[in-house]
Amino acid sequence: MKKWNLKGRSFKCIFSSPFKMKYVERNSSFVDGESNSGQTEPAFKPVQKPNWRFFSYEEIHKATNGFHQDNLVGSGGYAEVYKGELESGQVVAVKRLTRASTDEQKEKEFLTELGVIGHVNHPNVIPLFGFSIDQNLHLIFDFSSRGSVSFNLHGENSPLMGWKLRLKIAVGTARGLHYLHKDCQRRIIHRDIKTSNVLLSANFEPLISDFGLARWLPSEWSHRAVAPIEGTFGCLAPEYFTHGIVDEKTDVFAFGVFLLEIISGRKPVDGSHKSLLSWAKPYLKEGKIEMLVDPRLGEDYDIDQLRRLTFTASLCIRLDATWRPSMKEVLELIENAEISTEQWRMTEEEEDDDFWALDDLEDDCDTTISFSSSLLISSISSS
Repeated sequence: MKKWNLKGRSFKCIFSSPFKMKYVERNSSFVDGESNSGQTEPAFKPVQKPNWRFFSYEEIHKATNGFHQDNLVGSGGYAEVYKGELESGQVVAVKRLTRASTDEQKEKEFLTELGVIGHVNHPNVIPLFGFSIDQNLHLIFDFSSRGSVSFNLHGENSPLMGWKLRLKIAVGTARGLHYLHKDCQRRIIHRDIKTSNVLLSANFEPLISDFGLARWLPSEWSHRAVAPIEGTFGCLAPEYFTHGIVDEKTDVFAFGVFLLEIISGRKPVDGSHKSLLSWAKPYLKEGKIEMLVDPRLGEDYDIDQLRRLTFTASLCIRLDATWRPSMKEVLELIENAEISTEQWRMTEEEEDDDFWALDDLEDDCDTTISFSSSLLISSISSS
């Protein structure tokens, strides 16, 4: 049986005392496949020693019944997730990394995700319960019995998700993202916000999960360039898809798609390969926001909340990242009683550039697109 020998400096830093934890500055324009345009990476601030449990391979093998296919609850190009039950009776989710072609790459990806998720603590971000480095690399979380937002929204046997729950999920997910961007001990860019990566707790609180693509962004950096470009088709921000540029606005764009999916009940890309954004654009452009609502809801929704959510989504998916709101501003737009539209109004020339540039992107790559929000702003201003 293979036992992983994680002897790298990164692993030692994760488990070291908060008083001994130090990070060496690196002055390089390209480190580990990622660039910060020649800036010097600053030392991270010391953080509290994480409280995780170490599991032996025998424990998680028994808990998942030998990683039996009946316990497989999720899989992708990056990892497989199995449901398991510990001897104590606690139900857990065991994530087994599968993507990397070499042991060295797999170790690097494991340490990256462990280092990111291991230091978060927020009601809307899934907490890490433990890990195992015996035979393979595993991350262990509490099991979310209600599944993902995607499952509850699109599952054939799932009951209809009501409007109040959709709003609760939108607000909770926004709070979690704001925490990752601004209030976490380290500034984190998730890079893969989508309904299948947001789980629901027993009381339907949204929990942001799957940090396999997440990256730290030191406070002194405005952005970082990442290679290779990874994520979910239909949710990628244009600057990330075309240039690999990553910052908070990368997540903001994906959150805009997330909002439209919750409102409409449509997937980011449907069976005919039509993107959610290309479908929603005409309705948003013309201010026909009622046409965006999931038809299964009928008229069982709040029109003022709909205006607020659709306006927020329209800002999040703008082509120019500088015109997108921060997650703090997103929360203000969703929750506050009044919306100030003037600060978000583009000039007519800027609106045209934003609109047509993304049309070209759709024609060339069949990727995400945006729309003009001037009519939507006018509609909200007059309501």
